[in-house]
Amino acid sequence: MIKKRFWLTVLFFLVINVCNSQTSSQSLVERMDDLIQYQLPTGTNVGILAYDLTSEKVVYEYQSDLLCRPASTMKLLTAISTLFLTPYDAPFKTEVWGVGEIKKDVLYGDLYVVGGYDPEFNEESMEGLVERIEATGIREIQGRLVGDVSMKDSLFWGSGWAWDDNPDYYQPYLSPLMYCKGTVTVKAIPDEQGQPAQITTIPQSGYFTIDNQTFSKAPTAGRFRVQRNWLQDYQGLSGDGTANYIIVSGNVQHQTEGTINVYKSDDYFLCALQEKLAERGILICESSASFCYDVLPSDSSSLHLLATWETPLQVVLNNQLKESDNLNAEALLCRLGAFVSGHRHISVNEGLDAIRGIIKELGLNPASYKLADGSGLSGYNYLSPELEVAFLRYAYKDKERLSHLMEALPIGGIDGTLKNRMKKGTPSFKRVYAKTGSFTGIYCLAGYVTNNEGHDICFSIMNQNALTGGPTRVFQDKICDILVTAGN
Repeated sequence: MIKKRFWLTVLFFLVINVCNSQTSSQSLVERMDDLIQYQLPTGTNVGILAYDLTSEKVVYEYQSDLLCRPASTMKLLTAISTLFLTPYDAPFKTEVWGVGEIKKDVLYGDLYVVGGYDPEFNEESMEGLVERIEATGIREIQGRLVGDVSMKDSLFWGSGWAWDDNPDYYQPYLSPLMYCKGTVTVKAIPDEQGQPAQITTIPQSGYFTIDNQTFSKAPTAGRFRVQRNWLQDYQGLSGDGTANYIIVSGNVQHQTEGTINVYKSDDYFLCALQEKLAERGILICESSASFCYDVLPSDSSSLHLLATWETPLQVVLNNQLKESDNLNAEALLCRLGAFVSGHRHISVNEGLDAIRGIIKELGLNPASYKLADGSGLSGYNYLSPELEVAFLRYAYKDKERLSHLMEALPIGGIDGTLKNRMKKGTPSFKRVYAKTGSFTGIYCLAGYVTNNEGHDICFSIMNQNALTGGPTRVFQDKICDILVTAGN
């Protein structure tokens, strides 16, 4: 029996060594072909292109002209276009202007807030902006609180966005005035068994109403949920007749939370600003009218810039790519359109036209693709691996801009949307800098990898019709392992 086990063990290791020697002797193309033939998930399709940036040649190509829905790899085109076509040192700005006469501590006129589409404007930003208003010495506003959201059109969602994704946090109502990404996070801490959980919100605001229907440590209450009657948004009513009526329900076994969007991001911003001003004793006398919207007068002799809040481009870029933030991508697209067109009031078309301009510069035909938004949330986008690799090659030629892109990309096994992929011990660990993209049936990955010979490679993998994410991600990670380990 011992001899039998010994020879079985020897045979096992011989087989392993033969397989390894066969694999190591295979070329990159052979290994990739085998992977597609034997491990591409059944019923799915894929387009792949890998280009060696060091030796300047295609190292692998499979249906590279296949038109695919890119999901969030669309964000690469938005990010690269922004880095090349807008000034990197120009931050996102939110400005507060006084229109009228200032006497002592009173503004006899209106307080205007001009939105610059800052997607990272949060509670800290609001506190900072209010502190700067307070620093002017103004304690009373004998006029209105006015929001200027004229930077973009009034369409608060992108073309082709799914209506039934509302009220998910990743689909905010877009506006040049954004506060906490147009969302609220509800935190629940269990109390005594059977009692309602303790509920807090981030941020705290009177803009929404919380209906606590939770039960502590009561599994029969069902799963924890945060929801609102979003179908009634357009009437401005939900639940008990108030806007943004949020119902928190289900079992709270331990501390948990849920994030949900709120209707009308610009109203949310102005309501929060009004509340923060009041906390500091700054009164808006016409508060009975709440707030309104208008365009900041450009020819008034009584304009006073009172406060500005700025967010660096890199901060927005980092969250756009590492965390795949849809709001940040749409903000970058709007910024892109504003800088390239020179227009004061823009729509999504100006930003998309700027991206099409780069496509032309790359020698490709924009009419061969479909661009619908900046984030990839739209099901109308259609790109190809060839196009994505062309953009990655374009970015690689400018090392300064490339450094900003690389800082923002997820790193395999380390952070962002690649944190739980390409684990330590695999060839791709820390070697892949790439953007993921996924929604129902779509799984894409595009970016850069450095192989064992020190060559930089850019690649795009676009899996389509894949209803199960696990095997598809494993397939993509194996492609990256091959790109790292196979010779040129």
